Amino acid sequence: MWLTIATPPTQSLDQLDQVMGSATPDGLRARYACRADGEFRVIAVWESKEHADRFFREVLGPILARVLGPEPSGAPAMTGMEVLREFVPVS
Repeated sequence: MWLTIATPPTQSLDQLDQVMGSATPDGLRARYACRADGEFRVIAVWESKEHADRFFREVLGPILARVLGPEPSGAPAMTGMEVLREFVPVS
C-alpha cells in the first residue's frame, strides 16, 4: 500500500470538490480532504505506488488544467510513503 499527502493549488473547497470529483482513480482505496495550517491537504491511500504515480502523472494534470486553468497557482506539493502496517479496528 502507498499513502500520499498532497497540498492542492487551491484555497476553494468548491474547486477542490471539482478536482476530487472529476475522477475515480484506479487503485484508490480511500481519499480524505482536510485543512491544516490554513491549507487544504488531500490524503489518499493507494493499492500501490505505481497506482499513485500513474494518477499524478496521467490524470491529475489535465483535471487541474480544466478546473483551475492552464496555469494554476503552483503544482500540488506531494509526499508519498509506503504503508508498513495497516491497523483496522475489529467490530
